[in-house]
Amino acid sequence: MKVSKLLSSPSLEGMRVVAGESGIKREVHTVNMMDAPDIIPFLNRHEFLVTTAYHLKDQPHLLNELIQAMANQGCAALGIKTKRFLDSVPPSALKLANELNFPIIELPLALSLGDVINHTLRLILDSRANELTAALETHKHFTNIILQGKGIETLMKELSKIIDCSVHLVDQHLHSLSDQQHQLEIFVMREDIEREIKRISSSSPISISFSLLVSKKTYHLFPINISEKKRGFLIIEGEIPQENHLNILTIEQATNVLSFALMKEHALNTHAKNIRNDFFLHFLDGTFKLQDEIINRAKEFSLQNDCDYICVVGKVDQANPHDSFTQRQQKSDNIFEYLEEVIHQTTVNVHFFTKSDECILLFEAHQGLSPYMNILKDIQLRMTNRFNQTISFGVSNVIHSFVQVRTAYHEASESLSQGAISKRTNFIQSFQTRDILELLRLIPEKELSHFYTHAFKGFLSIKPDERESLLQTLSVYLETHCQISETAKRLFVHRNTVVYRIDKCEEILGKDLKDPETTLQLRTALRMKKLLEA
Repeated sequence: MKVSKLLSSPSLEGMRVVAGESGIKREVHTVNMMDAPDIIPFLNRHEFLVTTAYHLKDQPHLLNELIQAMANQGCAALGIKTKRFLDSVPPSALKLANELNFPIIELPLALSLGDVINHTLRLILDSRANELTAALETHKHFTNIILQGKGIETLMKELSKIIDCSVHLVDQHLHSLSDQQHQLEIFVMREDIEREIKRISSSSPISISFSLLVSKKTYHLFPINISEKKRGFLIIEGEIPQENHLNILTIEQATNVLSFALMKEHALNTHAKNIRNDFFLHFLDGTFKLQDEIINRAKEFSLQNDCDYICVVGKVDQANPHDSFTQRQQKSDNIFEYLEEVIHQTTVNVHFFTKSDECILLFEAHQGLSPYMNILKDIQLRMTNRFNQTISFGVSNVIHSFVQVRTAYHEASESLSQGAISKRTNFIQSFQTRDILELLRLIPEKELSHFYTHAFKGFLSIKPDERESLLQTLSVYLETHCQISETAKRLFVHRNTVVYRIDKCEEILGKDLKDPETTLQLRTALRMKKLLEA
């Protein structure tokens, strides 16, 4: 309630402003009576103080100190009952009140201070009751909008109309939760808004206000709970004066109703997503045996069998080795939640799933591999900018039906493992069929050395120079598919020299080099020799 309402009240007829008239828009929340000279330490903001000035009649200069203190404290006004102990307000006090825009009100003789206090309290209580009644009606109105199925968008439009301000609904990642977003210029200043959101998330659930220097506009952020761990924000674009209790109450009722609506929507979406994810994981695990069953179940989730797919498996690169399993999982869940929202805003068709600490992106491959690689690179850039965290991806080959996705998943997982073995981070690894050397690298070095030594144990007893010459001839001989002439040509030696060396090798090994099993063993051992010498 404002001071001006006190002056216009019939029950307080006779009160008039004698100074500081420009301050009559100050808010009045409480009323108090001055019955002692040491009132200053007990003053409260938005307080209307009434007095007979008995303690000031012989010390008028103290009135100036009282006025200054009340103005500094943010009090509403000072009511003085003149013609009792103080004939009139001193000119110096009037001048000071005018300079401070602090109202001094002359109280009528016909009303006692008790009457003034009682009437003022009644007006304050009536004003609050009216505001609460209006808030209750607004809450019912907003609730009916949701219950009637008109949706969050209708509620947002109604709120904007009531408070005469643009309103926007976003989640904690500043992704739109309504269609009002196209007019919101704050997304140009995304970093500033995110900084304010971090403040409100880490401090208290109370709303905050801020202004952007670029646009010269003021914004108000009101937190809205979407789930136990997820929070959204109602952003009001424009000024909302603190004294406008009705608008603030209206916004609070809107946030309450929006919170319940979003909680319900989030619970339904989470349930549907879990069902979808469970189907996909059971499919990967081979739970469904019949192809027709797989195809029919997949159709329920908009997964068509006669479609080309690319499977991508992603995993967050763990930066802190001291994180516990729970901490790593929570970090991955938070990143995957954001990632899912990001990819659903792309123009390509992609299905998103999670499996423990992995995310699985199933792209409908209509445009080749290049566009999807660009999307993955964009995701990696977003992860670095938002979470200061990197993520790596393994990419499968294109497959031509949904029933082949299990194969594509294993290709993508193997690609991710290949990149991880090389100790890389923030990579995108496409699937490639492994050659013999890549397979041999998976075997411990000790086992490689043991196999090689066993295969060529007969050569250990001859001189090193002769051993190297024989092994080189044997290697070329095996690589040329046991062709004597081609071996001699590559080694720049006579044909008979090759024949002599090969016979010598067979003698040392005690094996026939025309035997396929023997040649396979020797060629594998020679490949191992390259790895051991690398």
